[in-house]
Amino acid sequence: MSGPLALEPDGTGNDTLSLRLAEERTLALRTVDERALTRRAGKGSGHGAGRGAGRQGDDHTLALRTVHEHTLALRLLPGREQREAVDRLAADLADKAGPAVHPYEIAALLESEGLTGEAIRDQYGHKDLFSLAAAVYDRVPRSFPEPAAPPDPWRPDHVRCLLRGVLFALPGLAHVLTARLWQAGDGVTALVVAGLVSWAWGQALGHRAFLRMAAGRREAGRTLLAGAPLGAVLATGAGVAVAGPGPAALFAAGQSVYLACAGVLLVLARERLLLAALGPLAAGAVVLPWWEPGPGLRVGLPLLSLLGVVAAAGWVLRGTLTAEPAPHAVRPGPLLSLPYGLFGLAAGVLVLVQGRWEPYAVIVLTVSMGPAEWLLYRYRGLSVAALRATSTLRGFRLRSAGILALCLLCYLAPLLPAALLTGAEPLPLLLLAATLWTALLLQAFGTAWPPAAVCLAAACAAGAVALFRPSPDPALLSLCCAAAAVVLTGWVLFALGRPSAHA
Repeated sequence: MSGPLALEPDGTGNDTLSLRLAEERTLALRTVDERALTRRAGKGSGHGAGRGAGRQGDDHTLALRTVHEHTLALRLLPGREQREAVDRLAADLADKAGPAVHPYEIAALLESEGLTGEAIRDQYGHKDLFSLAAAVYDRVPRSFPEPAAPPDPWRPDHVRCLLRGVLFALPGLAHVLTARLWQAGDGVTALVVAGLVSWAWGQALGHRAFLRMAAGRREAGRTLLAGAPLGAVLATGAGVAVAGPGPAALFAAGQSVYLACAGVLLVLARERLLLAALGPLAAGAVVLPWWEPGPGLRVGLPLLSLLGVVAAAGWVLRGTLTAEPAPHAVRPGPLLSLPYGLFGLAAGVLVLVQGRWEPYAVIVLTVSMGPAEWLLYRYRGLSVAALRATSTLRGFRLRSAGILALCLLCYLAPLLPAALLTGAEPLPLLLLAATLWTALLLQAFGTAWPPAAVCLAAACAAGAVALFRPSPDPALLSLCCAAAAVVLTGWVLFALGRPSAHA
């Protein structure tokens, strides 16, 4: 038999059905008993009795099948304990079943849990796996958790960015060691002109090398091998044209060669090698407050560092040329790098104008280029995170504006105490730093001509007035840089406030 029947209602509404099935089963059993008596009474009655017995046998088989079906129905009817078992199963699988969009997914989950058909019928009171899956699906609310955040593709290298800031300022120690030998006459002007040419050429060459890096390291190395010596020759020629032959021209040539080779090492990410080559120069400058090295060491130590940088650049370039050539590499046009060169020239003029009035502010600004590069990476990483976190264009624009404000604040805030510590006027330094950083940000996203044009206009205005006015006027530089910073900030909000710029 299938087991005892419930004699008391369980409050679920299934009691009437249970009683009805019980009555049908009793009637079926009664029919079986009657058929059995009739079959025994009809034995030995001849052929007619045989045909009647066959028909009675069929009726008996049908009756037994009916009993089996009703017994199975009673067994599959979910009771209170079975429903509680289904509830417990749904609670245990809530985390896994919540994201399901169809009961079939839960059916696959239950099957992977090792549930058998017998357990599904006896323990949970369902006829098959899909019925139990549908019950679990109805009990578990739908939940779709966010996927795990992917790694930041723009995570900066903290040590490298800090090291680059130091490397940008460290070569200035050579000027401290050798200043007595080239300050006479037009020596300062020659070094300034040669430096401007090197900055402009180095920016353009660096951009072109990075474009060629997409094809392969060998192609970038060939670009640097051809462009770096040419840039050193052009800068040296400009310095000699201003100062004429003499000590100043020699130092202008050394400065030009250093900047060309240092650019090679920085583009190819060999900052530590460059730092090691500058070791003798740093050692000579450190002992100056306590010991006079004499003319020989004042020239010899910078020359030793220069030879080390040249050797390091040559060794690194040789390594790139041994790489496999890229098949079908496309050579970009030179005009693509022109705005980067113009920006380098404009930035050099603005920094030199600032240095005419506040020499120590230039040192602060130069060292800050390392943190500025770090913040460029952080802006890109935070923008990608904002792209994932927002679902509307207005929400992304607001987040993008907040990210820009945060990065600018993080860059400019340390410059304020640094300016006060060196005795420089804070406002011109902060405005110049904001101009350069926003321009570099636009260049990092491939927007080259607008920042180049804005910075070039500001440099022309500030440079012209500084050239023709004998007394320094920091207010003019502040006005030029303020206008440039406002224009560039607005351009950043317009160009980089779109999700397509970060996709």
